[in-house]
Amino acid sequence: MTSKKDLLSASDLGIDELKKIIALSAKVKKRREDYRNFLDGKKFAMIFEKPSTRTRVSFDIAIYELGGHSIYISPKEMQFARGESAADSARVLERYVDCIIARVNHHEFLVELSDNCSIPVINALSDIEHPCQAISDIFTISEASEAAGCDIEKVKLAYLGDGNNVCNSLLIASSMMGIDITIASPENYSVNKDILEKARKISKISGGIVRTTTDPKDAVSDVDFIYTDVWVSMGDEDDATLRSKIFSDYQLNSDLIKAAKRNCRIMHCLPAHRGEEITDEVMDGKTTAQVLVWDQAENKMHAQKAILMLMMERLEKYG
Repeated sequence: MTSKKDLLSASDLGIDELKKIIALSAKVKKRREDYRNFLDGKKFAMIFEKPSTRTRVSFDIAIYELGGHSIYISPKEMQFARGESAADSARVLERYVDCIIARVNHHEFLVELSDNCSIPVINALSDIEHPCQAISDIFTISEASEAAGCDIEKVKLAYLGDGNNVCNSLLIASSMMGIDITIASPENYSVNKDILEKARKISKISGGIVRTTTDPKDAVSDVDFIYTDVWVSMGDEDDATLRSKIFSDYQLNSDLIKAAKRNCRIMHCLPAHRGEEITDEVMDGKTTAQVLVWDQAENKMHAQKAILMLMMERLEKYG
């Protein structure tokens, strides 16, 4: 069971905590200088088993701008390659640093780290969830909704494509905020059933609606935001050809945009495989839809600052 000190799943946050992070992300974005020394003297180990552009750089810059120090470590640079367990590494790292940020192949690795150290462990992506991505996406939705004079609890969101780790976390986080979310995926590629059940329970508290469908046009027909992600996640490359055929109807293109609201917004966590899950026309904003992709990328840095600050507060409280 995850400790209260950790962020391994979006559901490790309470609804009030998530709202606190979203509000703090907005403050940090507007007044970056005010938070320069918040993590003064704090040290963070960043263990990345998988490639990363946005997650790694945004965390690195976030830590730097908050006055902390990050140490990037690839598995090849640690003793994992020679058989040292995650448990033993965790016991050592907790004596050096204040927090572990890990991007891993298997979620169980995060759990083992968490179970064997007293410092916070943050999931920077696993095969099950990508909570930091979802949190920053909720911040982007909140920001765009506020600019349009809309309350986030009235937002309708559609996710198209593979029910992957990003989808899992986005579903949980959206449910916590009271967002109506529809997941449109082909049969056998939908969201994790346990996570779907968890999200539905959360939505009963928050007032949101959770829906699944196999019809992408039905999913986007009355939504404010359309979100898509790659059809082939890291580790699924052997199924690329098959997935391209199965997901072809879920491509976010101009025809699908016509089935949505005229002023809907487009979201993608990146990297994008242009011409597969999304077309150049949509990605580059040549339709009537508003593209938020680049705001999403920037907002990872601001949201991760808020996450880091919350984790340090948790360390003081539960450590």
